[in-house]
Amino acid sequence: MTACDTDALRWLDGQEGAMLSLLEELVNIDSGSYDKAGVDAVGTRIAAFLAGEGIPATTIPVEGYGDALRAEVAGSGGGNRPVVLMGHRDTVFPKGEVSRRPFHVADGRAYGPGVADMKAGLVMNAFVLAAYHRAGGAPMPLTGLFTSDEEIGSPACRPIIEETARGARAVLNSEPGRPTGNVVTGRKGGVFMHLEVLGKAAHSGGNFADGRSAILALAHKTVAFHAITDLDRGTTVNVGLISGGQSVNTVAPRATCEIDLRYVTPLDREDAMARIAAIVTDGTVPGTTAHLTVKGEFLPLVQDAGSRALFETYARASAGQGVPVAGEFAGGCADSGFTASVGCPTLCAVGPVGGKAHSPEEYLEVASLVPRARAMAETIAALASA
Repeated sequence: MTACDTDALRWLDGQEGAMLSLLEELVNIDSGSYDKAGVDAVGTRIAAFLAGEGIPATTIPVEGYGDALRAEVAGSGGGNRPVVLMGHRDTVFPKGEVSRRPFHVADGRAYGPGVADMKAGLVMNAFVLAAYHRAGGAPMPLTGLFTSDEEIGSPACRPIIEETARGARAVLNSEPGRPTGNVVTGRKGGVFMHLEVLGKAAHSGGNFADGRSAILALAHKTVAFHAITDLDRGTTVNVGLISGGQSVNTVAPRATCEIDLRYVTPLDREDAMARIAAIVTDGTVPGTTAHLTVKGEFLPLVQDAGSRALFETYARASAGQGVPVAGEFAGGCADSGFTASVGCPTLCAVGPVGGKAHSPEEYLEVASLVPRARAMAETIAALASA
């Protein structure tokens, strides 16, 4: 470990209060995925913190969603590829959620919308960048990538994520650490779909036989979609939203649903999507038609040899602080699947420890802020000497 590494770690040791202060500011900004102004406001505050530390940040314009933000800390070693510290600024919560339950701390836990998923990870990444910049540079270049639309599948930022990862040595994605304190070494992929079924309207009493019920057709399809679920294989299909009809006394001319597919391997996706396509075109209710649209998609995080080595490096760094960690598999999706898919060694959920994400009970273990930042910094130092 170099003098720069030691100086960075020493500075991080005294930053819990400052990290918590910045976290409070970020949590108290509504930043749902479709709230461009809010997501950009979080980015502006992060950029201001980095600028105050002398770190340049570049805004990458994104139409319709929050802009992406990229920051760089110089590293020694000339042409060394960077390590990417990644995180997303959007949350799943609607505008106004902050006013209902703003940031607060109680009994060693911080609460508020997105406090763990993943504004604490954004703060941690920013402070690790600052620590190395203050120390005179990192042992290899560091890139901080702060994206805007992960909670809806990264429809706009995926190309930015993949481009950044292709040129990187490793990606550390600061999604929240598991409630166990572990990190994530594997994740499912996910496909999010919209299905529209069209039928024919008719008076349900006067000329019922002339109608073709889109709701009936969708009901048959829903049962068939759910039958694809294979828990042993790790494949699940869930119809999570459904709507349709014109009035109670009209045979329904239209019905829609939203479908969530989760899978473990690319072959599992191929098999499930083929079965879904067959169900969509099935004519169980004659005279109805259906159209499927893929609205968003995550790729699975599959651990290869490079990602396994990265995990082992991180685990040694954490164990050196007296905090052993293991790797867990997660059913939830994340941007880490995109970075792993382009061949970049990736480790996920290295952020501060928290739980109950996407709920009003979401929490962050405050005492994990500095240790997880140290583990990240020590992993960077170890990668440089590998």
